Amino acid sequence: MYTGKLVFSQVIEHLPQHTFRRCVQRYKDNHKVKSFTCFDQFLCMAFAQLTYRESLRDIEVCLRAQRNKLYHLGIRGEISRNTLANANKVRDWRISADFAQALIQTARQLDANEDFAANLGNTAYALDASTIDLCLSLFPWALSRRTKAAVKLHTLLDLRGNVPTFIHISDGKLHDVNVLDLLIPEPGAFYIMDRGYLDFARLYRLALAGAFFLIRAKSNTRCRRLYSRPVDNSTGLKCDQTIVLTGTHTPRYYPEKLRRIKYDDATTDKTFVFLTNNFSLSALTIADL
Repeated sequence: MYTGKLVFSQVIEHLPQHTFRRCVQRYKDNHKVKSFTCFDQFLCMAFAQLTYRESLRDIEVCLRAQRNKLYHLGIRGEISRNTLANANKVRDWRISADFAQALIQTARQLDANEDFAANLGNTAYALDASTIDLCLSLFPWALSRRTKAAVKLHTLLDLRGNVPTFIHISDGKLHDVNVLDLLIPEPGAFYIMDRGYLDFARLYRLALAGAFFLIRAKSNTRCRRLYSRPVDNSTGLKCDQTIVLTGTHTPRYYPEKLRRIKYDDATTDKTFVFLTNNFSLSALTIADL
């Protein structure tokens, strides 16, 4: 019979438990707790996530079925649905948030030397949102439409290592572009977005913070070309221009010059028009990003 460590225990060994204890002490959530500690709660929820449990009862049944192995999993408290539900309800969510940020920083350091986009020295982020449909009768707070409930998962992904660095959950009515107000721009970083985030006032705030953005232009974006740079048409590039906005309000929202790059993707047979405030990278690198 195998007597080594369980796989779950081997995974948990990589977590800095001293960092988790500091997070718990910061919010004093183990105060007057006798048996089911914050770490026990974390292990139960981590086990549920890794094993695709679907409910609190599912978590309870699965763990109790292996009651003699709970100690070796690292769980010291008694498992019950009511205890776990109460812990999830009353304990401070900031413990998990702070611990997640610590793990994210560790993961980003591990991938810091990974080659990406022609050895791009800057950090590159992809920002997007996913809509998760819910039942309106069970989740009346998750407003989306008149007869539909949903939440949006807004995620900022570090493309070097595919590590999420920012996650915001909102109801289904929050427009994607409003998440730009919640971000703290990182100077020198690239923020890659789709057309749903095209708001020149918000993009100008990114530029003033020293960050670079790369976004697809809309077909009705009005602009005037100042000059063009030569491009190699065999690479799929069609133009590399410096422009200024000429719309009714956009020159006031974004008063500086922009770079407009047009690219034909041979694999998808589609044409893309990109806008960016970066003038130092090559047009092909911008298109690759």
